[in-house]
Amino acid sequence: MALTVKQIEAAKPREKPYGLKDDRGLYLQVTPQGSKLWRFRYWLDKKENRVSLGSYPEITLAEAREKREELRKQVAHKIDPVKAKKDETEARRNTFSAVAEEWFEKFSTVWADTHSETIRARLDKYVLPDIGHMPVGSVRAPDVLSVLRKIELQGHGETAKRVRLICGQVLRFAIASGLAEYDVTAGLRRALAPVKRGNFAAITDPNAFGGLLRAIEDYDGHFVTKQALRLAPLLFVRPGELRTMEWTELDLEKAVWNIPAEKMKMKRPHFVPLPKQAVEILKATQELTGTSKYVFPSARSRQRPMSENAITAALRRMGYTGDMMTCHGFRASASTMLHEKGYSSDIIERQLAHIEKNQLKFHGFFTTTDSSTTGGFLFCAAVRQHAFVRRLEKS
Repeated sequence: MALTVKQIEAAKPREKPYGLKDDRGLYLQVTPQGSKLWRFRYWLDKKENRVSLGSYPEITLAEAREKREELRKQVAHKIDPVKAKKDETEARRNTFSAVAEEWFEKFSTVWADTHSETIRARLDKYVLPDIGHMPVGSVRAPDVLSVLRKIELQGHGETAKRVRLICGQVLRFAIASGLAEYDVTAGLRRALAPVKRGNFAAITDPNAFGGLLRAIEDYDGHFVTKQALRLAPLLFVRPGELRTMEWTELDLEKAVWNIPAEKMKMKRPHFVPLPKQAVEILKATQELTGTSKYVFPSARSRQRPMSENAITAALRRMGYTGDMMTCHGFRASASTMLHEKGYSSDIIERQLAHIEKNQLKFHGFFTTTDSSTTGGFLFCAAVRQHAFVRRLEKS
């Protein structure tokens, strides 16, 4: 006789587990602790087997019967439900999505927050919706290329290249874990259209850059944004480091900015000697935002830093389009013109924090006091700070 809900509700625990039989192999096991567990008993190759279907009342009587019928169909086709369940669980663990999650969790601990957010967003937006469900070992080059082509069609060629690198890192992680045999993205390096680098557009002509510096001085927008704009060419740090600058990180008396490790890409503390022009800008800013955590707080909340788009929007307002100048472009401007001035490549790379093993970087600065020959763009050589930096290294 088939079970009824009334019988299930009335079932009480006993000293030993017991079962309430339903029909066609389905029964409810009642434990001494009072749990009520659905079980399905079946025979395959003349051997008795049992599989769990969940607990009551999370799985109702009607739902348990539906599951039973699904399993009976498997048995009729000589499919072992227990093995099929294990295979399904293992398949879920080995999907591209599951491996990507494990890879991200393991490696994001050493990334800067902004880098982690970017990688996470690209995975969620571009990759996982299309190939996340696939077993990582079965992902082939055409599967990844299909993802990349969609990004290209949206006009984001550079993003497509970076997504290919992300997929490659996930696949190489899968290879190390024994879940895949090949990094199929290696063969896609020439499959994407060449990209004209425009994400970090930069002005590298001294006269044109002088015009930009004068435009910044004449900018009549938000004061905090203007101050950040004025600092950008003096320090040429990464935009995320600039906009999240905190007052507690600054020692204006010693003219040093100590960027903590968690904000840096390689998770190492970074000391930035501040030129006198930067100190003057920061002292003027302190009068307005000194009570805030951030040097450049958001216009909407002093508890948050200014938005990623604030400086970019200001540049656009001044007439500098995306293919002319970007916030990140101040770094490229500095690198190009310093090299043209004949400064040591090693010092320039240190200024740009491109040497990972050295925790102390050098930073030059600009001044606009003379516009006769350079359009207002004159660098103070990083070597002039060399002795100061060496003293910091020894301290």
